[in-house]
This record gives sequence, C-alpha cells and structure tokens, in this order.
Amino acid sequence: MKEKTGVLVLPFIILGLTIGFVTGCGQNPNVPPFAVPHENAWGIYKLDIETHKTIMVYSFPPEVIPGNLGLNNDGNKFVFTQKTNGTSDNNTEICTLGTDGKELTRLTDNDFWDLYPVWSPDDKRIAFLSWRDHDLDIFVMDADGKNEVKLFDSGDHDADIDWVGDSIVFTSRSAIWIMNDNGTQAAQVTDYPEMGEWGKANLPKGDYDPRLSPNGQKIAFERLVNTGILNGGYDFFITGKDGKGEIRLTNSGYSQGIAEWSHDGEKLVFIVAAIDGQGKYDIYLMNADGSDYRNVTPDYFPDSFLCYQPIFSPDDTSIYFLGQWWKNP
Repeated sequence: MKEKTGVLVLPFIILGLTIGFVTGCGQNPNVPPFAVPHENAWGIYKLDIETHKTIMVYSFPPEVIPGNLGLNNDGNKFVFTQKTNGTSDNNTEICTLGTDGKELTRLTDNDFWDLYPVWSPDDKRIAFLSWRDHDLDIFVMDADGKNEVKLFDSGDHDADIDWVGDSIVFTSRSAIWIMNDNGTQAAQVTDYPEMGEWGKANLPKGDYDPRLSPNGQKIAFERLVNTGILNGGYDFFITGKDGKGEIRLTNSGYSQGIAEWSHDGEKLVFIVAAIDGQGKYDIYLMNADGSDYRNVTPDYFPDSFLCYQPIFSPDDTSIYFLGQWWKNP
C-alpha cells in the first residue's frame, strides 16, 4: 500500500453523487484499474477494504470545509461539521447527510464554534462540543437540532467525545474521562505521569481521542508521548472503562490518531498523518490487540489526495472517510 506525502496540517482534536469506476479488464496494463473520483476540494468517500475500489458519496461545494465525520448507529446517516460562510472557527456548524449523499441538513446556525458531533446510541440525539463561554463544553441536542442544552462543563476545555451505551468518554486536561450520558459522575480514567508537559508539538503530553468499544467496556485512545517534534509522536493504547488493564498497542511514535472501532470490536481504523516529519494522511488498520498493523491506502491514491476521519461501514467491509484534494492531480 502506498504512503503518500502532502501538506501537513494535523487534524487531531479538535477537523450527492455516487460514482463507480470499472476495473481494468481489457485496458492498457499501464493504466491503474481504479481512479479516485474528483469534483471539488473535499468529499466523503467510501473505500472497499478487499477490492480497494473507491466511490465518492458526496462532493462538498468549493467554499465548504468539512470535518469530524461520524456515522449513526443505523448506518444510514452521517453527522459532520462544515464551514460555509468563512474559514474562522465561528463559521463551523453541524450538519447531517444520508449515506446515499442526499438530504443535507444543517442543524446549528450561530456564531459559536460547534464541532465534534457524535450520535446517541438510539440516534435520537447528538452530543457535540461548543465554545460559547470561556472554553469548550459538551452540549447535547435532538437529532433535528432542537433543544440544545449544556451537558457538562469541567471548568476547562472538554474535547474528543464519544458515546456508547449510557457512557460518554472525553478528553479534559490531557487525560481521558468518562461520565454518565446525563452528565453526572464524571471520573478521570487515565493518569499518564508526564501529561501536561509541553514541547514543540501543538498539544502537551497526554491522552486524547477516546473511543469506547462497541460493548462499552474498553477505551481506545492515543497518547502523545513525544513532544520533541512539531507534529507530535503518538501511540495507541487500550484500557478498561475503569482505567484498569491498560495495554499499549503501538510503539512507533508516528503522528497518528483518532482510532475508530469496527462494529464487531475486532479492528481499529485510523489515520497516520506523518512519519518522522513527512506528511502522509494515509488510512491504516490494525487488530484490537495491536497486531496486523498495516497501511490500507490504495496505491492509486495520488499524493495530492489526503485522507481524514476514517470510520467503518455497518458491515465492516468498507471505510468511509473525508478526502481532500490539496492541489489538482
């Protein structure tokens, strides 16, 4: 699998047209059997893990910058953020879109920074982050955007939320936390001794982007272990929801993160954004025990095409992701 180079802008923490391409049967053998569909700078794509075929689910208008892609539990609707009327954080709003690329719906419309939306287990509500006071807090609203309420405020930045069962996990003060989905009984899960130490990276050492396993018993997260490089060196870990039984999955120190569980709980998909300072933005897979760590980015993806926010399809055979053309191929 190909490792691309590109413009490096780390996505960590805090970003309807379906086109198929035929295989190369009968074509010139020097012509790749597949190509990446391309309309505008950003799109939602679907990659078949076995065949490596890629289709475009949706192409964003030229002036739109999307981020934070998520899939509901029914598997038929995305939630994400997009900047539509400018490039500042206050232009970031939350939207939904069918996995068929239809029915784009804007849920928020305000002058605040709204980001990192996640579905409730029954798909009736959406939790998200919003900067409405002095820092980022956790809010919740109905799936149609109504009845926004603040769910939790630790008094510091709260970020990187995930919701499984009756538990919500999040990052605060460079550590992983967990609470009930009504905002009560918040408790710190991880306690990395070096958390909070700053270096050249844009974040201090610590733990980020927690993701609950499908059964809600384990938490996958990345730990920033090396702040001596600009992009940060991260490794993946898994711990019990009570903070016990921590297991280290990787020891590469790549700039990698935001691992998403497969629905069967056996695999993790994530982005490697940089290796030793070289921009990649490739899609990787590994087993939930850290084995079979591999790049699944197809060879035909050009250097000008960067991948973000990978998530599994409901049957775990494909990966949805945000794709960005940072220059024309």
